[in-house]
Amino acid sequence: MEAVEMNSVSLKRPRSEDDVANADEIKRQKILEKSKAENDSGQSIENATEQPPDTKSEIIPNEESEEQEEEELEESDEDGDPESFADMMKHGLTESDVGITKFVSSHKGFSGILKERYSDFVVHEIGKDGRVSHLDDFSVPVDDEDPSEETFTVLSDEDKQRLEELQLFKNKETSVAIEVIEDTKEKRTIIHQAVKSLFPGLETKTEDRDGKKYIIAYHAAGKKALANPRKHSWPKSRGSYCHFVLYKENKDTMDAINVLSKFLRVKPNIFSYMGTKDKRAITVQEIAVLRITAQRLAHLNKCLMNFKLGNFSYKNHPLKLGELQGNHFTVVLRNITGTDEQIEQAMHSLREIGFINYYGMQRFGTTAVPTYQIGRAILQNNWNEVMDLILKPRPGAEKGYLVKCREEWAKTKDPAAALKKLPVKRCVEGQLLRGLLKYGMKNIISAFGIIPRNNRLMYIHSYQSYVWNNMVSKRIEEYGLRAVPGDLILKGATAVHIEDGDVDNYTIHDVVMPLPGFDVIYPKHKIGEAYKEMLVADNLDINNMRHKIRDYSLSGAYRKIIIRPQNVNWEVVAYDDPKIPLFTTDLDKLEGKPLPVLPTDGKFRALKMEFSLPPSTYATMAIREVLKMDTSIKNQTQLNTTWLR
Repeated sequence: MEAVEMNSVSLKRPRSEDDVANADEIKRQKILEKSKAENDSGQSIENATEQPPDTKSEIIPNEESEEQEEEELEESDEDGDPESFADMMKHGLTESDVGITKFVSSHKGFSGILKERYSDFVVHEIGKDGRVSHLDDFSVPVDDEDPSEETFTVLSDEDKQRLEELQLFKNKETSVAIEVIEDTKEKRTIIHQAVKSLFPGLETKTEDRDGKKYIIAYHAAGKKALANPRKHSWPKSRGSYCHFVLYKENKDTMDAINVLSKFLRVKPNIFSYMGTKDKRAITVQEIAVLRITAQRLAHLNKCLMNFKLGNFSYKNHPLKLGELQGNHFTVVLRNITGTDEQIEQAMHSLREIGFINYYGMQRFGTTAVPTYQIGRAILQNNWNEVMDLILKPRPGAEKGYLVKCREEWAKTKDPAAALKKLPVKRCVEGQLLRGLLKYGMKNIISAFGIIPRNNRLMYIHSYQSYVWNNMVSKRIEEYGLRAVPGDLILKGATAVHIEDGDVDNYTIHDVVMPLPGFDVIYPKHKIGEAYKEMLVADNLDINNMRHKIRDYSLSGAYRKIIIRPQNVNWEVVAYDDPKIPLFTTDLDKLEGKPLPVLPTDGKFRALKMEFSLPPSTYATMAIREVLKMDTSIKNQTQLNTTWLR
């Protein structure tokens, strides 16, 4: 097998007269719709299991209203240069900028629209037992210990507001009194149950006041009670964790958990999951939550948009990050130009050979300052450079308030002045500026440390990924798609070199390459030297990847260079209306929605493909291999595909 060089000519489909005629109209539409981020358009592509966000990050109760304002600002900001998004993205990265240059297949590429609708990209998690997660059951396990349905309706909206303010320490009151209008023992019991189950951390008692009965709610054990669900109210015979399937649309996993925790009035860190899922997609995954009943969770289905919860069960264990076999993808590529023969060749190659296991574009950020550059500066211990790269002005697509913040920083180097330009303080820039304000300009390390740990590690992981991508492209260019002496393979968890006499026992599918670190070995051929040369050029020593700050010491890891997807299936479908869905989701099936009726000879053609991938592989890289197209946002916008934020 011969590796195929990326050819810039093959990436760009010729633009027809209609394309050219419509270009201005498309630009106008993009500008008009930029701030709306309309749900059913766009392209931002899935990493099956990206580096997890900080699972310990918490919504601080007294900052809730500030966060709400920030969310609204993030969604509605229209400030900035009124140029088209495509024009702004000309400053972004292309695949070749991050070492993605090779293909393994020999078919001729064709074009298609990636994620024209977020519902064109569906991800189902595959658990460690090999079972694919599906939402197919809304029923709640029957439990005599559960409170009655009246628990959820007995409190008025005003009562709930007062209780929430008490629970979250938002006022100076030490208790809330709820008058019992129809005074019966049963009614009082239901109110007691409602307060305790809906507002963890609050206790209740009954008092007589002026001949009337009142339920008094008060704090059980100070602020710590909010974080720990009530232990004594949970039946011993029931598993401590409620596991459920979360079906979500157009939200990433941590955003979804933050929303659930707000509605349940608990801290986000009582939730656990096996992997984070993409925002611009429909995703189905398992979640576990500590001591929250299935009944309460099911009640959220009545009030949450873009979420559904189901398939409830009680177990004695939480979920752990990484404990999954992978993800199953259903992807629709719309408006494809390939012939039936090209498509068959492409899909057969994907099934039989696979694709290069590159780290996808979302690993490196979308602005003119790639995340790997910041990671490199951290590893170099160049903290002024880290600060400058995060805060300096840059060309390209950014929110207006970020542009103003960067301009202020460039002009004054005053953290307080720059922070005033930034209504959204939770972004990395805001966190770093707050750190500089707290620790001063001479202690950038501590200031940078204010950023959540996993966000900080993202930068150095991005640099590792950048090196890996470049080295794999060199490896394939040098030796093609066959195992050669000096390559690395895994025996169990240990990497060993392929010796001359053993080379016929292995294929390219066995070969791994290291992410640089202090606990890995390197290939014993030209690519081993290439690793050293690349790091030397970046003022780093491959033999000393320990950092004086332990968090930034890289142990390294091994990653297969070719991935062969499992369960690969595909079909080409015709359609007329770009807005109609081309398959049914789990929710469609539960709600009894019929399959879409498609014409036999429509105006457009779409490729519907399914495949399963292991953790930490990028579905976009599989799609790239099929299309032979640069998947970067920069290239997609320039190719005149539909892309809206």
